[in-house]
Amino acid sequence: MNPAVQWMTLLYMMLAGTAMGLTYDSYRVLSLKLSFPKWLNALLDLLYWVWAALLVFRMLYAGNQGQLRFYVFLGLFLGVWIYFLIFSVTVRRFVVMLIQSVQYTCRLLWRILETLIGVPLLWLWRLLIGTLLLLGRILLFILKLLLRLTKPIWVLPVRWISPYLSRLYHSAWITRSIEWINAWRKR
Repeated sequence: MNPAVQWMTLLYMMLAGTAMGLTYDSYRVLSLKLSFPKWLNALLDLLYWVWAALLVFRMLYAGNQGQLRFYVFLGLFLGVWIYFLIFSVTVRRFVVMLIQSVQYTCRLLWRILETLIGVPLLWLWRLLIGTLLLLGRILLFILKLLLRLTKPIWVLPVRWISPYLSRLYHSAWITRSIEWINAWRKR
């Protein structure tokens, strides 16, 4: 294997190490800021390591056809070390700023949707309820008015019939029938 391929592989591994560090920092800040449940953290850890392994082997295959040498590990270590020395703090701040920007944008969109859709729907709901209450009150007023206007027609027959109905209800055979039905139910 010639030195140019070895240097290219070393460069690829340093890039892979830097990419692993960048992804790890981003994932770590996201999981701390968004406080994922433990089971989701474990799943995301597994996905990170599967992604990292695929990235390393893809870069290794692109560099020297997948031959594993000492300088491959050296390149990965150097890439991660350089990333954490130079870029880590900046990337973490950027990810925090990005999370805050996304949260602010989501809150702003929610407020806009609430203002453009929620408030008019609330007004329509209140208008509908107010209209139904008004119609109910008008109907109740009309029914009370009809009741007062028709009172002479239905009050006299009720007064004439009510003594007979009271006597019928308290008659002996009705009282015995009710007692028999109650006794039969208790069985």
